[in-house]
Amino acid sequence: QVQLGESGGGLVQAGGSLRLSCAASGRTLSRYNMGWFRQAPGKDREFVAARRWNGDSTYYADSVKGRFFISRDIAKNTVYLQMNSLKPEDTAVYYCAAQSGSSGFYYNTERFYEYWGQGTQVTVSS
Repeated sequence: QVQLGESGGGLVQAGGSLRLSCAASGRTLSRYNMGWFRQAPGKDREFVAARRWNGDSTYYADSVKGRFFISRDIAKNTVYLQMNSLKPEDTAVYYCAAQSGSSGFYYNTERFYEYWGQGTQVTVSS
């Protein structure tokens, strides 16, 4: 199995940027599809971004398209979420997750992700 740990969250003003990191241990991420989800207070967890294991496809929620970008550093075994032009409605706990890249990629469906990090808080002030 793989263990995931998010970092990089914090307090930022609207219009600012943050880069979240998801460091993996136990196994390489080279054959895992990766996703980012977020959960705001009182709301359900929602899909944010995902990347297929070989990098040939990326996916983004409509609310973050053009502002957020997912990437991977193979050498560091780490997945990133670059967040630009942040808005107060982006405030949430952000989670990274891994899904075995066997066949199809159910990129926006929580139950198909096998491994989850502990989450990191992002707060955007207005």
